[in-house]
This record gives sequence, structure tokens and C-alpha cells, in this order.
Amino acid sequence: MDLQSVARDGGAFQQPVTSGLIRRICRRVLGRDAVSAVELGWGRYNTTYRVAVAGLERPVVLRFAPEPARQFASERELMRNEYATVPYLSVIAPLMPRVIAADWSHELIGRDYLVQTFLDGVPAPERLPGYPRASWTAFYRRLGEITRTVHDVRGPAFGPVANPAYATWSQAVTASLSEIAADLEGAGLDGADVRRAAALAADRHELLDEITEPRLLTGDLWTVNTMLAADAPEPTITGVFDFDRTWWGDPAADWTIRLASAKQDERVAFWEAYGPADRAPAALWRSLVYEIRHLGAVRLERHRHGDAAGVRTSYAEVAAVLAELSDPGRAL
Repeated sequence: MDLQSVARDGGAFQQPVTSGLIRRICRRVLGRDAVSAVELGWGRYNTTYRVAVAGLERPVVLRFAPEPARQFASERELMRNEYATVPYLSVIAPLMPRVIAADWSHELIGRDYLVQTFLDGVPAPERLPGYPRASWTAFYRRLGEITRTVHDVRGPAFGPVANPAYATWSQAVTASLSEIAADLEGAGLDGADVRRAAALAADRHELLDEITEPRLLTGDLWTVNTMLAADAPEPTITGVFDFDRTWWGDPAADWTIRLASAKQDERVAFWEAYGPADRAPAALWRSLVYEIRHLGAVRLERHRHGDAAGVRTSYAEVAAVLAELSDPGRAL
């Protein structure tokens, strides 16, 4: 079997698998042999392969989670979280890959893995730059529609879809910030600023608990997790994937909302489809808490991938938001 892997050093976070393992999985799951496999370098967490299988017209996707010991507590069992989310994503099912098999047994390898259908199209980071920027509004408008559809899904409790579940939004947010801080400290980094944000969130829990209805957050939906039609006259989304960081909570806390708000460029079309953002004082205060949570998670990822300069920069970024969050003059 021909296997093409992304070149990485031995200490890289994403670890490859062998051709023999891919063949064993295909025989177990599909009853067929793998002909070839190409590692896809789009993501930075799971290790993903496009696999051609004997007797099948279309390839399948084989995704491996990191070994459990390599996972941060704040990112534990993300693949299982994605699998638990699939029933709630029925509202966008035509855009999603189908799960062929999920294996948490660790019988063949000490890692969770999923086998999924392969989505048509071209990754948006590759195809979108080929369109005139004026046409990018079509992409962001459609992304706003998809995000709104997901955010309209209501859930049973707050927190990650696969649990732990929390009765209130403040409990879920405080727990997440505390986990991120603990992960930073476990990695030998200073997590005091994130712990300070957790304390402020707990102290002003009533502002967070204005959010009383858990909604489904995409967790990571943006250009890197979308596929576009290869030859459409304007950017046309044909698929979305990697919903492993889904949450039940305040839609404003979603990573997608953070990126949609980051610049006043073509992405303003996102809001035309999604609807206006809440600009009430309490919502703006909550957005600061969410921003520190995002920055803390980004710091962990930068550390994981050896970006020491990015880690250092994150402290100034958090400090600026923390100063605004804790400003006694910010009366609500």
C-alpha cells in the first residue's frame, strides 16, 4: 500500500500511523483492503488521511485522535465529543461527512479513530483566494446562515456536548477557564491570568447566567473547516467538518463569532445572514470573558506546536482584555 505522510520531526504533536494499521482498520470496518493513503495537513490536532479502498469508487477519511496522555484536560476526548454531536447536527446534515465507524476500543491502536465519508470540493483556504475579493461576501453570508442554523439548536445543559454538563452557564465557563489554567500550569506555563478571569467570571456570575438557554456552539467553524465547489462562479460552500469542539452555551462565545467580529471587511456579510450581535453592556462584558477563554486555548495550541514567541505575545493580549474586564469603572 502506498502511504504519503506529512513530514514532521519525531517530537511533533501530530503523530503518523503505519500503512499496516490503516490496512487493518479498513479490513475491520469496510471488509476491504486499503490501496493508498495520503495524510491531509489541514488541521493541527487530529491526524487525518484520505484513503483509497479496493472496490470503492470514493475514498474515505480516517482520522486519529492524539494518544490520551497527549491530550490536555481542556481538550479531552474531542473526537468523542464530535461523535456525540452528530445527532444535533442533523440540521446541516447535507453538508456534513457521514460517520462510517467510530472505534474507542484501542484494540488496534491506543488512540480513538473515526472513519468518515469524503467531502466533495476544495478546501476553502486553497480555493477562496482564487476568487475576486468582492465575491467573498457570498462565502461569508453562507457561513453566517450555517452558523445561525447550528446556534438555533437547543440543548439539555451547559458545557461540552459529551459532558461534563453544568446547570448554569457561569459554572460551565468558570470550569473551562480553570481547566485551561491548569493545563497551562501543567505545561510549565503561567496560568495566573486565566485563573484571574475565572475568578472574575465566578464573582460576576449573574451576568453570565443571563444566558439561560443552552445553544449549540460550532466550536471551530471557519474557512479552514469548509469545502468549496471547485468551479462555481462565486465561492460556494459544499461541506463543513471538524465539529469536535462543540459546546452548549451562549452563541456569542463561539470561535466563529470571534472571527466574524475580528475585521470590518468582506466578513461583514456574515452578519447580514446571521443577524446582529448583542451590544448590550452585559453582553460586551461576557465577550471579554469569552475572549480570554479563546486566548488561553490559543496559548496552549501555540505551546503545543513550539511557538514560543506566540506564547509570549499571548500574555500581553490577555492582560489587555483582563484590564478591561476588571475595570471598576465598567458599571453594568
